[in-house]
Amino acid sequence: MQGRIWQHFLNILLLSGLAACQSFLPDLPEENELLDGPEEGLSTEEQGIFLAGDIAFNDEIFTPATGLGPIFVASSCASCHVGDGKGHPTNALTRFSQTASNEIVNRLLDKGGPQLQHRSIPGFTAEQIPPEANGVSKVVAPAVTGLGFLAAIPDQTILDLVVQQRDEGIVSGEVQWVDVPGYLKPEPWQITNSEAQYIGRFGKKSAAISILQQVVGAYKQDMGVTTDFDTEDPINFSLSANQIDPTIDPEIPASTVNGVVFYIRTLKRPLPRNQDEPSVIAGKSLFSQIQCSSCHLPVLKTGLSDISILSEQEFYPYTDMLLHDMGPELDDGHVDGNELSFEWRTPPLWGLGLAPDSQGGQFFLMHDGRATSIEEAILLHGGESESMKESFEALDRDKKNQIIEFLESL
Repeated sequence: MQGRIWQHFLNILLLSGLAACQSFLPDLPEENELLDGPEEGLSTEEQGIFLAGDIAFNDEIFTPATGLGPIFVASSCASCHVGDGKGHPTNALTRFSQTASNEIVNRLLDKGGPQLQHRSIPGFTAEQIPPEANGVSKVVAPAVTGLGFLAAIPDQTILDLVVQQRDEGIVSGEVQWVDVPGYLKPEPWQITNSEAQYIGRFGKKSAAISILQQVVGAYKQDMGVTTDFDTEDPINFSLSANQIDPTIDPEIPASTVNGVVFYIRTLKRPLPRNQDEPSVIAGKSLFSQIQCSSCHLPVLKTGLSDISILSEQEFYPYTDMLLHDMGPELDDGHVDGNELSFEWRTPPLWGLGLAPDSQGGQFFLMHDGRATSIEEAILLHGGESESMKESFEALDRDKKNQIIEFLESL
């Protein structure tokens, strides 16, 4: 009896202590203040796949013993996508090619192209940019949230936007046609051109057709990790044809890759904030009035998907998924495919206001992170968006701030 009284007393002390500690803990952030987390509505089985992909994406750090290298850029996915958000200029990727008259001459695959692996495991030689490369592009990793919705937009929707923009005469976006890697099985709704290419939609210049292609490429080009989909280590033949690490290939199975792909496909959409604020409402209207929404299209809709929560959903990414002429200031001389070196895919703006959370507390915007504020990023626009930039510059300070507040709310 006495022991039970003491146990009851100890329980009271424990609960009192927990309550006291709780008062000192910070409040949990609101769901719209975080980029990571699953889209609502996943089944129990899907949640399990999501969790496995989450662990592979965010927790796994590769070493030489588990397949890192022999040449690489980073040792994990999360090192470039902190909290599933944007990367930082310090971990930017470097792409290079040889170009002339804004067109590709040589992808320099025999000299380490298309991407620089500037690190190596012991006993191997890291890459340097070859002297033939006159197109060199630094690209900051994008946020990966909401990509499943962008992947589920039917090709016909994207092609219709090309026609619509030409008819409207404000901007004129184009698609990137991409060769299909052998492991990729296009969806029934994907449209091919006369050269059996499919529409690219991921990457700064739309060089990847699907999330699977993007993930397989990242494992190989960023970490030097081979998969069941691509079993060859990245090799710079100008250094050595035998620069192959000792780990047995493939270094991770298709199941891991597919788990990461599912994880990325089902990451939640970035959720807007402060939508009822008068300044945000006014900024949204101004954004449309100066025709920024011609490229940063507010609303898109998915088609049918094998993941039910992605099927026929209206969502608000603020992109048209098309390549646009961005002017000479953003011309890096590098070409990934059929685009010109001054053409860039319209980046989605959702989640923009949360970018500093993964970028060390401040903005690093545009493809290479050169803009350290939203206003600076706007003022770097040229080419097809020159008139929009000029319209923004003509606004008074209060109206500029309203547009910026609106963009920070996305």
